[in-house]
Amino acid sequence: MIHDPLIERMHRYIDAWEANGDRRAIFLACYALMTRNMLDSVEAGRFADNAWMHALTHQFAEYYFIALEAYDHGDGRLPEVWRQAHDLTRTPHVPPLVHLLLGVNAHINCDLILVLDDLLRGEWDDLAPALRDSRRNDYLLINAIIGETIDVVQDTVLERCSPAMDLIDVAFGPLDEWCTSRLIRNWRRDVWEQAMALVQTRDPQTREILRRQADLGALRRMQLVVAGGAAGARVFGFSQRWLRRLGLMAD
Repeated sequence: MIHDPLIERMHRYIDAWEANGDRRAIFLACYALMTRNMLDSVEAGRFADNAWMHALTHQFAEYYFIALEAYDHGDGRLPEVWRQAHDLTRTPHVPPLVHLLLGVNAHINCDLILVLDDLLRGEWDDLAPALRDSRRNDYLLINAIIGETIDVVQDTVLERCSPAMDLIDVAFGPLDEWCTSRLIRNWRRDVWEQAMALVQTRDPQTREILRRQADLGALRRMQLVVAGGAAGARVFGFSQRWLRRLGLMAD
């Protein structure tokens, strides 16, 4: 297990928030576990391009901290999905699992698209098809690493925050199965497709529209899990294609 300043930075926030009862600690504690597994996987050489995955992991985390600082300073440029996710951590009746899922939603469905654009836009046109496939395969391998983290998240974070974890099975189904088979696969596939559209778009106005659509799509998913009851929770992890078919997300 390697030592990385990023993990130390995360735990400084987690420790302070847990001491003050700040529920933003729930998502960040889970995210820190996933980030640790990602960095360990990079160190173990699990990816075709470990340097690229190291950069992606750190850039992804930087987007989280930028949004966090924007929220704390009242910055109007903060994506609305992050503003509302942070606001809801101040609402006592919201279950810990929902805090986790709202953070995951904002970070994947909004931030990750922009991170991939940052890393791929400058190189994509010059990459040979085999290297493009390698980038995508490395990206997809993250699904397995997240899946390997789910049990630890449930045991070390969520059960400590909410001992009545059997309630999760009623609304969402078994956490590991729900996260790995639906949410992770569907969301991250959608994100790759959205990022490819952004990477290959040169017109600044069109790029800005695509960036806003990412925020709005993540915000719509948030509304499903916050206000949609058990039905909303179950479709929360569906792909965009299915949400559009169900009339739950606009084109």
